[in-house]
Order: sequence, then C-alpha cells, then structure tokens
Amino acid sequence: MNRHHPPVEMPPPDPVAGVPVAQLQIDRLSPSIRPAGKPRGYQSWRSLLFLHWPVSCDQLRRLVPEELSLDLYQDTAYLGIVLFGMQDVRHRSCPPFLSFNFLEANVRTYVHYRGNPGIYFLSLDANSRLAVWGARTAWSLPYHHSRMEMRSGNEETVFDIRRSSSSAFHRTRYRLGAVLPPSEPGTLEHFLLERYWLFVRHRGRLCKAQVHHHPYPSQEAHLLEFEDQLRASAGLHELHGDPPLVLFSEGVDTEVFGLQLA
Repeated sequence: MNRHHPPVEMPPPDPVAGVPVAQLQIDRLSPSIRPAGKPRGYQSWRSLLFLHWPVSCDQLRRLVPEELSLDLYQDTAYLGIVLFGMQDVRHRSCPPFLSFNFLEANVRTYVHYRGNPGIYFLSLDANSRLAVWGARTAWSLPYHHSRMEMRSGNEETVFDIRRSSSSAFHRTRYRLGAVLPPSEPGTLEHFLLERYWLFVRHRGRLCKAQVHHHPYPSQEAHLLEFEDQLRASAGLHELHGDPPLVLFSEGVDTEVFGLQLA
C-alpha cells in the first residue's frame, strides 16, 4: 500500500439537524489525546490484521444509525474487518492477575457525529462467552460467540472463525511484509487506522466511548488465502472478493473509557 498519499480536504459531511454543513469540520487529531480521568478498563490488542474494501455509500447507509454521517476518504466509504488477539483484558478495579485473553474479529465502518470521527461496528465476534455477554449487556455492542483459532508457523498466520449461532465462517491466511513508517495525517492509512471513538446505540440512545493508545506501528501483509461470510452476515451481501487494502500491526496497549451520551 502506498503510504504517501497527499493530505486532502475531506468531503462535506452529511447534514445534521440544526447545524449548517459549512460549520461542520472533522477533527482528526484531538481524538488521539488522552482524556482526563480514570479509564474504565485496560486491554492489549495484539497481532492485528486490517482488511479493507471501498464500498458504496448506498450499501452502508441502511446499516448505520441515521444520526451518524458516513465518514469518507476522497468521496469513498470503507468497510473493514479486523482480526486480532485481546490480551490482559480487565476492569480497572481488577488486579492484573484476574485479566483474561481471547480472540476477536470485528466488521466495522467509519462514521462521524457532528464532526467527531469514529467507528461503527456492524458485528463483532469473540471466542469468550464472558466477553460477549459483558459487551452486549454493558454496551449493547453486536457481539457473537464464535469458535476461533489463530496459529502461526513457517512465516504464515492462519485465522479461522466459525460462528456458534449460525453457519457464518471466516478464514484468512497471510504472511508479513516490510515494516512501514508511521502513518501521516491526511493519508488513507491514518484515516483507517487512527480511530479513537466508537459509536453505538445503547438503551435507545446514541452513545460513544473513547479508547486511548499510541499510534499503531504497522507493516505490509500479503494474503495467501481468504474466505469470508462475515460481510454478508452483517448485511453486505453485494461486497465480494479479496480486500484490496491489507495492513498488519504488532499491537498497542489501550485504556478504555466509559460509555457516554453522544
């Protein structure tokens, strides 16, 4: 992937009731600043594979709450699947020895609310029933329990998913490539990777939560095998083929702050 995209002016956001479009600006930098106060919990994200497709706004618009505007890069919306390991997951009140680990995959797209950019999850899978129950109960996130395996050997990594409640599956086999320099604001890589807010409907209201971490270290990754039904299960039946954009990150340590009204 070419990391030398020139900085671009983002397209005008969708109109928001009571706010003229001309007054809305998308702030891409301040969300990375750590908020004041104590986090709700801690998580370490490891061995992240980012798979991305350009997708039509018409396909996404019906899947995203009407209060949220689709966030576009050069007039294009994107869908992502992110595969990774969650380690040392714990509430701030729990000692580190009570933390737990699991695998996760999420299907996500990029949105903003009144100029505040973030992520909207179409689905999430984890191989921990406790994580699925906790995220659904506390935050209304659309988690599913799945049988999942990530294994590495011979300079290759395989990530397998089989959802417990349906026949949906996913399989990716890949190898790593060259280490890349930090992504620069204005590039597609920065647009896709550096996201610090998530939005979710919780108890009938639009809410948001912030996650703080250092910028992602990244490197190239090359697909050797790819099969996927997670996109169709999330409602994107017309999106087919291998992802044209693939990146890997060894991971970041995160602080997760509490859910609040958007």
